[in-house]
Amino acid sequence: MRICTITVRAGSKGVPGKNLRVVAGRPLFGHSVAQAVATGLFDEIVVSSDSEEILSQAPAFGATGVVRRPAEMATDTAGKVPAIAHAVRTTEERTGARYDVCVDLDATSPLRTIDDIRDAVALFERAEPESLITGAEARRNPYFNLVEEQPDGTVAVSKTPDDAVLRRQDAPRCFDMNGSIYVWRRSSLLDDQVVFFPSTILFEMPAERSIDVDSEFDFRIVEWLMGQRGDL
Repeated sequence: MRICTITVRAGSKGVPGKNLRVVAGRPLFGHSVAQAVATGLFDEIVVSSDSEEILSQAPAFGATGVVRRPAEMATDTAGKVPAIAHAVRTTEERTGARYDVCVDLDATSPLRTIDDIRDAVALFERAEPESLITGAEARRNPYFNLVEEQPDGTVAVSKTPDDAVLRRQDAPRCFDMNGSIYVWRRSSLLDDQVVFFPSTILFEMPAERSIDVDSEFDFRIVEWLMGQRGDL
Protein backbone atom coordinates (compact mmCIF):
# COMPACT_ATOMS: atom_id res chain seq x y z
CA MET A 1 0.00 0.00 0.00
CA ARG A 2 1.08 3.56 -0.67
CA ILE A 3 0.61 6.77 1.28
CA CYS A 4 1.22 10.33 0.12
CA THR A 5 1.88 13.11 2.62
CA ILE A 6 1.84 16.86 2.04
CA THR A 7 3.41 18.55 5.06
CA VAL A 8 2.53 22.25 5.25
CA ARG A 9 3.68 24.67 7.92
CA ALA A 10 1.63 27.79 8.59
CA GLY A 11 4.67 30.05 8.96
CA SER A 12 7.03 31.26 6.24
CA LYS A 13 9.65 33.98 6.46
CA GLY A 14 10.38 34.27 2.73
CA VAL A 15 6.75 34.57 1.62
CA PRO A 16 4.36 35.02 4.56
CA GLY A 17 1.30 32.77 4.25
CA LYS A 18 2.61 31.31 1.00
CA ASN A 19 0.97 27.91 1.35
CA LEU A 20 -2.49 29.50 1.43
CA ARG A 21 -1.72 32.05 -1.27
CA VAL A 22 -3.80 31.46 -4.38
CA VAL A 23 -1.97 30.58 -7.58
CA ALA A 24 -3.68 29.17 -10.69
CA GLY A 25 -7.04 29.18 -8.96
CA ARG A 26 -6.22 27.33 -5.74
CA PRO A 27 -4.01 27.72 -2.64
CA LEU A 28 -0.42 26.73 -3.28
CA PHE A 29 -0.63 23.58 -1.14
CA GLY A 30 -3.83 22.51 -2.92
CA HIS A 31 -1.94 21.80 -6.16
CA SER A 32 0.13 19.05 -4.51
CA VAL A 33 -2.98 17.44 -2.99
CA ALA A 34 -4.82 17.53 -6.32
CA GLN A 35 -1.79 16.10 -8.14
CA ALA A 36 -1.60 13.20 -5.68
CA VAL A 37 -5.27 12.44 -6.30
CA ALA A 38 -4.82 12.60 -10.08
CA THR A 39 -2.07 9.98 -10.09
CA GLY A 40 -4.43 7.28 -8.81
CA LEU A 41 -1.48 5.78 -6.93
CA PHE A 42 -2.31 6.31 -3.29
CA ASP A 43 -4.43 4.54 -0.71
CA GLU A 44 -4.22 7.58 1.56
CA ILE A 45 -3.43 11.25 0.84
CA VAL A 46 -2.75 13.10 4.06
CA VAL A 47 -2.11 16.78 4.77
CA SER A 48 -0.09 17.49 7.91
CA SER A 49 -0.11 21.06 9.22
CA ASP A 50 -0.13 23.29 12.29
CA SER A 51 -2.66 25.54 10.51
CA GLU A 52 -6.35 24.93 11.17
CA GLU A 53 -7.17 26.83 7.98
CA ILE A 54 -5.01 24.52 5.87
CA LEU A 55 -6.39 21.41 7.57
CA SER A 56 -9.97 22.57 7.04
CA GLN A 57 -9.39 23.24 3.34
CA ALA A 58 -7.44 20.05 2.55
CA PRO A 59 -10.44 17.72 1.97
CA ALA A 60 -11.76 20.06 -0.73
CA PHE A 61 -8.72 19.25 -2.87
CA GLY A 62 -8.97 15.50 -2.29
CA ALA A 63 -7.10 14.79 0.95
CA THR A 64 -8.42 11.62 2.59
CA GLY A 65 -7.09 12.60 6.00
CA VAL A 66 -5.47 15.41 7.97
CA VAL A 67 -2.92 15.32 10.78
CA ARG A 68 -2.30 18.13 13.25
CA ARG A 69 1.42 18.73 13.24
CA PRO A 70 2.86 18.99 16.77
CA ALA A 71 4.16 22.45 17.67
CA GLU A 72 7.71 21.18 18.16
CA MET A 73 7.69 19.92 14.56
CA ALA A 74 6.44 23.23 13.14
CA THR A 75 9.21 25.64 14.14
CA ASP A 76 11.62 27.36 11.72
CA THR A 77 14.40 25.02 12.85
CA ALA A 78 12.43 21.75 12.82
CA GLY A 79 13.27 19.19 10.15
CA LYS A 80 10.62 18.05 7.70
CA VAL A 81 11.29 14.29 7.79
CA PRO A 82 10.14 13.77 11.41
CA ALA A 83 6.85 15.50 10.50
CA ILE A 84 6.42 13.12 7.55
CA ALA A 85 7.10 10.11 9.77
CA HIS A 86 4.62 11.47 12.34
CA ALA A 87 1.95 11.83 9.65
CA VAL A 88 2.49 8.25 8.45
CA ARG A 89 2.37 6.79 11.97
CA THR A 90 -0.72 8.80 12.89
CA THR A 91 -2.50 7.71 9.71
CA GLU A 92 -1.62 4.05 10.31
CA GLU A 93 -3.11 4.32 13.79
CA ARG A 94 -6.28 5.83 12.31
CA THR A 95 -6.71 3.38 9.43
CA GLY A 96 -5.15 0.22 10.83
CA ALA A 97 -3.22 -0.14 7.56
CA ARG A 98 0.51 -0.42 6.89
CA TYR A 99 1.92 1.70 4.04
CA ASP A 100 4.94 0.07 2.43
CA VAL A 101 5.74 3.01 0.12
CA CYS A 102 5.74 6.51 1.61
CA VAL A 103 5.74 9.49 -0.77
CA ASP A 104 5.96 13.15 0.17
CA LEU A 105 5.07 15.96 -2.23
CA ASP A 106 6.48 19.35 -1.28
CA ALA A 107 3.69 21.92 -1.12
CA THR A 108 5.95 24.62 -2.58
CA SER A 109 6.74 22.69 -5.79
CA PRO A 110 3.54 22.91 -7.88
CA LEU A 111 5.23 22.67 -11.29
CA ARG A 112 5.76 18.91 -11.15
CA THR A 113 3.48 16.89 -13.43
CA ILE A 114 1.31 13.87 -12.75
CA ASP A 115 3.73 11.78 -14.81
CA ASP A 116 6.66 13.01 -12.71
CA ILE A 117 5.02 11.50 -9.65
CA ARG A 118 4.01 8.28 -11.39
CA ASP A 119 7.43 7.82 -12.98
CA ALA A 120 9.32 8.56 -9.76
CA VAL A 121 7.26 5.99 -7.84
CA ALA A 122 7.65 3.46 -10.65
CA LEU A 123 11.43 3.93 -10.61
CA PHE A 124 11.50 3.51 -6.84
CA GLU A 125 9.46 0.31 -6.95
CA ARG A 126 11.56 -1.06 -9.79
CA ALA A 127 14.96 -0.24 -8.25
CA GLU A 128 13.97 -0.96 -4.62
CA PRO A 129 16.30 1.54 -2.89
CA GLU A 130 15.81 2.83 0.65
CA SER A 131 14.82 6.25 -0.68
CA LEU A 132 14.45 8.35 -3.81
CA ILE A 133 14.87 12.10 -4.28
CA THR A 134 14.23 14.37 -7.25
CA GLY A 135 16.48 17.00 -8.80
CA ALA A 136 17.52 18.89 -11.89
CA GLU A 137 20.95 18.97 -13.46
CA ALA A 138 22.99 21.65 -11.69
CA ARG A 139 23.88 24.83 -13.60
CA ARG A 140 27.21 24.97 -11.76
CA ASN A 141 29.48 21.97 -11.30
CA PRO A 142 31.69 21.58 -8.18
CA TYR A 143 34.35 19.85 -10.30
CA PHE A 144 34.51 22.69 -12.80
CA ASN A 145 32.93 26.08 -12.04
CA LEU A 146 31.65 26.03 -8.46
CA VAL A 147 34.30 27.43 -6.13
CA GLU A 148 34.77 27.34 -2.37
CA GLU A 149 36.39 30.00 -0.20
CA GLN A 150 39.47 28.86 1.68
CA PRO A 151 40.47 29.99 5.21
CA ASP A 152 42.99 32.46 3.77
CA GLY A 153 40.38 34.11 1.52
CA THR A 154 41.46 32.45 -1.71
CA VAL A 155 39.08 30.30 -3.73
CA ALA A 156 39.41 26.89 -5.34
CA VAL A 157 37.16 24.47 -7.17
CA SER A 158 34.94 22.81 -4.54
CA LYS A 159 35.76 19.22 -5.54
CA THR A 160 39.16 18.29 -6.90
CA PRO A 161 38.88 15.61 -9.58
CA ASP A 162 41.51 12.93 -10.10
CA ASP A 163 42.14 14.29 -13.59
CA ALA A 164 41.92 17.90 -14.74
CA VAL A 165 38.47 18.83 -16.09
CA LEU A 166 38.86 21.22 -19.02
CA ARG A 167 35.19 21.29 -20.06
CA ARG A 168 32.02 21.20 -17.95
CA GLN A 169 30.74 18.38 -20.17
CA ASP A 170 33.63 16.19 -18.99
CA ALA A 171 32.86 16.64 -15.28
CA PRO A 172 30.71 14.13 -13.36
CA ARG A 173 27.03 15.05 -13.58
CA CYS A 174 25.77 16.89 -10.52
CA PHE A 175 22.21 17.79 -9.56
CA ASP A 176 20.34 20.42 -7.58
CA MET A 177 17.84 18.79 -5.25
CA ASN A 178 14.48 20.35 -6.06
CA GLY A 179 12.59 18.97 -3.05
CA SER A 180 9.61 18.11 -5.24
CA ILE A 181 9.11 14.38 -4.60
CA TYR A 182 10.55 12.11 -1.92
CA VAL A 183 9.92 8.37 -1.69
CA TRP A 184 10.91 5.99 1.13
CA ARG A 185 10.48 2.43 2.17
CA ARG A 186 8.29 2.51 5.26
CA SER A 187 10.93 1.04 7.57
CA SER A 188 13.62 3.43 6.34
CA LEU A 189 11.43 6.48 6.92
CA LEU A 190 10.05 5.49 10.32
CA ASP A 191 13.19 3.93 11.78
CA ASP A 192 15.86 6.34 10.54
CA GLN A 193 13.99 9.57 9.65
CA VAL A 194 16.66 10.72 7.19
CA VAL A 195 16.68 11.38 3.46
CA PHE A 196 19.94 9.80 2.35
CA PHE A 197 20.98 6.15 2.52
CA PRO A 198 23.75 4.26 0.69
CA SER A 199 21.14 3.07 -1.83
CA THR A 200 19.38 6.44 -2.42
CA ILE A 201 18.64 7.17 -6.08
CA LEU A 202 17.56 10.27 -8.01
CA PHE A 203 14.70 10.86 -10.43
CA GLU A 204 15.71 13.63 -12.80
CA MET A 205 13.33 16.47 -13.62
CA PRO A 206 13.83 19.45 -15.95
CA ALA A 207 14.68 22.89 -14.58
CA GLU A 208 11.34 24.34 -15.62
CA ARG A 209 9.53 21.91 -13.29
CA SER A 210 12.01 22.23 -10.42
CA ILE A 211 11.26 25.64 -8.92
CA ASP A 212 10.63 25.67 -5.18
CA VAL A 213 8.65 28.72 -4.03
CA ASP A 214 10.78 30.44 -1.40
CA SER A 215 10.49 34.12 -2.40
CA GLU A 216 8.21 36.58 -4.15
CA PHE A 217 10.42 36.22 -7.22
CA ASP A 218 9.84 32.44 -7.22
CA PHE A 219 6.11 33.04 -6.95
CA ARG A 220 6.10 35.27 -10.01
CA ILE A 221 8.09 32.73 -12.03
CA VAL A 222 5.72 29.90 -11.01
CA GLU A 223 2.66 31.96 -11.93
CA TRP A 224 4.16 32.81 -15.33
CA LEU A 225 5.12 29.20 -16.07
CA MET A 226 1.70 27.93 -15.07
CA GLY A 227 0.17 30.51 -17.40
CA GLN A 228 2.42 29.39 -20.24
CA ARG A 229 1.40 25.76 -19.92
CA GLY A 230 -2.28 26.54 -19.38
CA ASP A 231 -2.62 25.98 -15.65
CA LEU A 232 -4.01 29.48 -15.10
